[in-house]
Amino acid sequence: MKLSFENSRPGRSGLNWPGDEPDTAALRKELGELLREDEPLLPELSEIEVVRHYTELSNRNQGVDTNFYPLGSCTMKYNPKINEELASMPGFTDVHPLAPDCCAQGWMKVYSDLEKALAAITGMDSFSLHPMAGAHGELTGMMIVAAYFRKRGEKNRTKVLVPDSAHGTNPASAALTGHEVVNVPSGKDGMVSPDILSQYLGDDTAALMMTNPNTLGIFEQHICDVAKMVHKAGGLLYYDGANLNAIAGNAKPGDMGFDVIHINLHKTFSTPHGGGGPGSGPVGVKEHLADFLPVPRIVKDGESLALSNDFPDSIGRVGGFYGNALVALKAYAYIFNLGPEGLSEMSATAVLNARYLLKLLVAQGWKLANDAPCMHEFVLTGEGLPNGVRTLDVAKRLIDAGYHPPTIYFPLIVHEALMIEPTETEWPEKLEEFAAVMERVLRECQDEPEVLKAAPITTPVTRLDEARAARDLDLAFRRQG
Repeated sequence: MKLSFENSRPGRSGLNWPGDEPDTAALRKELGELLREDEPLLPELSEIEVVRHYTELSNRNQGVDTNFYPLGSCTMKYNPKINEELASMPGFTDVHPLAPDCCAQGWMKVYSDLEKALAAITGMDSFSLHPMAGAHGELTGMMIVAAYFRKRGEKNRTKVLVPDSAHGTNPASAALTGHEVVNVPSGKDGMVSPDILSQYLGDDTAALMMTNPNTLGIFEQHICDVAKMVHKAGGLLYYDGANLNAIAGNAKPGDMGFDVIHINLHKTFSTPHGGGGPGSGPVGVKEHLADFLPVPRIVKDGESLALSNDFPDSIGRVGGFYGNALVALKAYAYIFNLGPEGLSEMSATAVLNARYLLKLLVAQGWKLANDAPCMHEFVLTGEGLPNGVRTLDVAKRLIDAGYHPPTIYFPLIVHEALMIEPTETEWPEKLEEFAAVMERVLRECQDEPEVLKAAPITTPVTRLDEARAARDLDLAFRRQG
């Protein structure tokens, strides 16, 4: 596909000025020095050329709406379009962010109800919708942890324990809040081991950050014992909600012993993810941490709702406004549309789909990293593929088949990791179709390894020297001649 500049021809235009051409002399007199001397560097194209150019570009995009998007750890599920329609209703979009409380009662009712729903789903007591993304939610949660121990005068609690299978942002969130990050190795079964954990707990422990199911897609079977150990040591248990899609409606982190949690609305509750964002990372806490939540908070004011800053122990503001409003509205619509039974079916189907796809792939000869029942996702390993083929080659070859590659080389504790999450919005035939492609790729590892090592070969841009591309970025168009 050519660049728009490459299709440009002098004099070609998509504009049809009514009457005479624009009076540049009058414009110059009106604008003075603001009027540029040189013509802007823009391609000269007809309207249909512009339309076709951008339509073709859009057709090259890969997303959940175009094909299966098995990106492990990210829950790239379908976003119902009715939620987008609700979020575009004028009654919501026309409210100014600085409108007085009396003029934003509808919005505050949505916020209040969503906070209560998230608390019920997770087993927490209070929630805040302030954080603007998942990592922002992590940061907010760890700020709450730090504030809690400051209030108690326990300045010695400086260490945050992070399992080696944790999400990459966990250590950063802990470090940014002034904590010392301590890596805790997983047991041979891929879980946090009470025996190993006991060696790291002490009177300097502030918190243990966990994901359950963890990043290997395995449910932490020792979670109740782990929670008791952390609390006995005087620490707090933090839940990274990135994998909540595996248990929502069927199990609650609060019941497992977690004290603070962040949720990715753009994962579990089906609001657009990544380039379709923005994100949202609400934070929930048990009662003993509620006073530290960000302000303002929504409170009852007679028969109305109001925003209040009257929480002296709060960590303060973490954003300019009350979170990403339209993202929260889409999650609200999703949750209340499904209801308790629908949410339970949602996570159960996500687990069923993952286990079905895993069974298909293992039967073909793909190797599972940890031999344990998976939840909503699983991690394969490309270690030992024939003819020097690596996981990166497999991922690139899947692009040729029209699939966005799964997550690769994460979690870091799995060599040549290939992390796959089908989500609940795919159907059996689609999983079987993807499995058939994976089987073909496995055969190519043996019979045509050079094809995999050159992949992708059907895309406008083929295999790049990624190290060189990162060092020598060249993103600007320069007209030749």
